[in-house]
Amino acid sequence: MATTETSLMNQQLDALLFQETNLVANLANASALLNSTYDDLNWAGFYLFNDETGELDLGPFQGKVACMHIKVGAGVVGTAFETQTNQRIADVHQFPGHIACDSASNSEIVVPITKDGHQIGVLDVDSPSLDRFSAEDEAELTEFVAILTTHID
Repeated sequence: MATTETSLMNQQLDALLFQETNLVANLANASALLNSTYDDLNWAGFYLFNDETGELDLGPFQGKVACMHIKVGAGVVGTAFETQTNQRIADVHQFPGHIACDSASNSEIVVPITKDGHQIGVLDVDSPSLDRFSAEDEAELTEFVAILTTHID
């Protein structure tokens, strides 16, 4: 995918969320779109930062059961949130402090979600295959999050 051209999935996301600002509804549909568009996934969804607990709480997702709370800085999800950088991990079992919510997950990509300087949470996508996610996938998912944030109040 060329980074200057919006992918079909991202065009669909923008259309799907048109004039909808409900966070739960938007994240639920966004995770369903990801899960139905990408192949070779076993989890696609969101963790949302909880200001009261200082942790990331499980949000809408598609896939197997998941960890309900992740500490900031812990595992791939917590690291992405703490550093506010994408994490594209070819083999999660080699990642220091990896949290095995699903032992079948072998690779993972996490993209932080921030709007107007406010850290909202992260998009998290897992695969049972090693090295599943490419630089093109990372670019597409980064744009996916950018489009998503335009539909969050």
